[in-house]
Amino acid sequence: MLNTPAEIYYKYEGVTPTGSHKINTALAQAYYNKLEGVERLVTETGAGQWGSALSAAGAYFGVKVRVYMVRVSYQQKPYRRTLMELYGAEVYPSPSDKTEFGRKLLAENPNHPGSLGIAISEAIEDVLKSGGNARYSLGSVLNHVLLHQTVIGLEAEKQFREAGVYPDIMIGAVGGGSNFAGFTYPFIRHRLKGSSSTRFIAIEPKASPSMTRGVYTYDYGDTAGLTPLLKMHTLGHTYQVPPIHAGGLRYHGVAPTLSVLLKHGIVEARAYHQTEVFRAAHMFTRAEGIVPAPESAHAVKAAMDEAVKAREEGRRVVIAFNLSGHGLLDLQGYREYLDGALEDYEPEDIPASKED
Repeated sequence: MLNTPAEIYYKYEGVTPTGSHKINTALAQAYYNKLEGVERLVTETGAGQWGSALSAAGAYFGVKVRVYMVRVSYQQKPYRRTLMELYGAEVYPSPSDKTEFGRKLLAENPNHPGSLGIAISEAIEDVLKSGGNARYSLGSVLNHVLLHQTVIGLEAEKQFREAGVYPDIMIGAVGGGSNFAGFTYPFIRHRLKGSSSTRFIAIEPKASPSMTRGVYTYDYGDTAGLTPLLKMHTLGHTYQVPPIHAGGLRYHGVAPTLSVLLKHGIVEARAYHQTEVFRAAHMFTRAEGIVPAPESAHAVKAAMDEAVKAREEGRRVVIAFNLSGHGLLDLQGYREYLDGALEDYEPEDIPASKED
């Protein structure tokens, strides 16, 4: 694909009915909630992969699911809503008229694009005010979610062992951090023990640069400030994320455990504009026959860049990235890319608090 001495491996997580890695934690969360007698799970979703996964898991275990989907993604990706409803979920665009916080935001701006932070706030408020047997469920950021996802990395570790190779560079896209952490954490443990020199590169959009331009401090995981404070790299919980097509990466913060690794230089961070990401995804589609999700396309772009760098420097290098989902329900973004209608966004000012 790139005429380079680099060996590029990718782990494809898009063959499940929901189309992404999210089912790994969705099944676990729905199962344990079912055991505890929970009747309804309430959650948020950005691009819809997590909402689809939890909806499927709810159907498998007989647990009702309600999803607050970020409004701009609700409009950009209508078939994600269809899939969730096929699994039996209720799906509302966020901000919505179903919660006090949502109504407040809509009163200020009837065309509010929403964000993951806002959708989280609505989901939590829904649970707190429901008076029924409902619980909140999250698809990224929190430690138990990241640990559920390490099944990906443990599997990759075994596959590399059987192939007789070991990655020099591992790459993953980051919104909250679940797919990157799930893929890399089993390998990071070897780096921490001094038995590996693998580089770990976390990729984010320039429109939501929490790792590359945020600060490491205590912040809320949601916009309304309903969650406990988390020590993380953050843009500030009130940051208004621009309406890029990688809806799963439109989040203001990063998982606490990943933030620690960033703080100590174990993980490197890099940011891209969505036009260059879609361009890389287009090349990958023509070469491999798989249409990457816009989120996963960030990792594709970074893998290509590292391979080209290795070629220019005359180095052989083993590069591995996580292709965390397919883009077959994200074709509107690809249509805009092909039509030359994609816009790039980058904030001038970051409203985050001072580092603590």
